[in-house]
Amino acid sequence: MSLRSRFTEEMKASMLAKDAARTSTVRMIMAKLKDTDIAARPSGVDQVPEEQIVAMLRGMVKSRRESAEMYRQGNRMELAEKEEAEIAVIESFLPQQMGDAAMQAAVAEAVAETGAASMKDMGKVMAALRAKHAATMDMAKAGPLVKAALNG
Repeated sequence: MSLRSRFTEEMKASMLAKDAARTSTVRMIMAKLKDTDIAARPSGVDQVPEEQIVAMLRGMVKSRRESAEMYRQGNRMELAEKEEAEIAVIESFLPQQMGDAAMQAAVAEAVAETGAASMKDMGKVMAALRAKHAATMDMAKAGPLVKAALNG
């Protein structure tokens, strides 16, 4: 089932369950997706592909994590909890993330495949990881692993 149809199904289910917080978050996701589709139209795309939707969702999670952190620093716990509840809903649509051991293995494989020998090759390794594992790997966590592999 595509993410678009999952959003629609989840919207119906949360409305039937009278889950206002979940309904609100799914509405927010659908609105952001509509904006993303509209932004892609000049390049001749009516609807962005799944991987772009996943990237959009990741961006939404990242911005909410930053907001929650700021709310915690400002001692606004109720707002931080609202952001974290939204993160949980958004993450329910994301593919399962790779564990640490799997990430280490993927990095080692990418280094071997690209023939990377030094930090100059980091871009090549990151591109290989992104091409193969974009949906399941957190690239922010992959960067330090690649650095360690190339320095080590």
